[in-house]
Amino acid sequence: MGREFVEIFDEWVHTYDDSVNGKDKEYEDVFVKYNEILQAVADQAISPVIEFGVGTGNLTQKMVDRGLEVVGIEPNQAMREATAAKFPSLKIIDGDFLEFEQPVEVKSFTSTYAFHHLTDAEKTEAFKLYAEKLPAGGKVVFADTVFKSQEAKQQMIEFEESRGYANLVEDLNREYYTTLPVMKELIEAAGFEVEFTQLNNYVWLIDATKKSGNGR
Repeated sequence: MGREFVEIFDEWVHTYDDSVNGKDKEYEDVFVKYNEILQAVADQAISPVIEFGVGTGNLTQKMVDRGLEVVGIEPNQAMREATAAKFPSLKIIDGDFLEFEQPVEVKSFTSTYAFHHLTDAEKTEAFKLYAEKLPAGGKVVFADTVFKSQEAKQQMIEFEESRGYANLVEDLNREYYTTLPVMKELIEAAGFEVEFTQLNNYVWLIDATKKSGNGR
């Protein structure tokens, strides 16, 4: 359930903010319009919010600025400590997309750049879980790398290989990046309406709203 990637963030906690701000050329395209991506997620969130994978607290900041009640879920201790230092009054809890404490009557779940740590089967399980926990009209608002098709994914891998971006290529091959048709099907099967908006060459806004008539 994504825990196999937790140790990677022991290193990324020191470099992540530089990467998202364009200082790492290899990952520049992944983080194009980074602040706009965070704002797009924050703008659709409904309070109280549970945020998965708080990282260094960049999305957290956008939601706090909106006045939302936020609880952070983060499996990496170094990342939890970094975010807790910025937001000492917020709850930042050890957990992940599938196993987490719920200290609030949540109305939305948010995340950026993290849902690809789950396999498609785990993504399916996650949305079923969120459907159980959300009221009708509740939202799941994620921004993550998704591809239009497996062919498009392979083309992107080959393109990044041609640029010599070995670390990015390794990420694309190792982690569980899925396709829009698969994502749409699993989200709708859990009882959500979903809209996808492309935000850069890699990242899509996934804006899912729980339909009435299924659950609370």
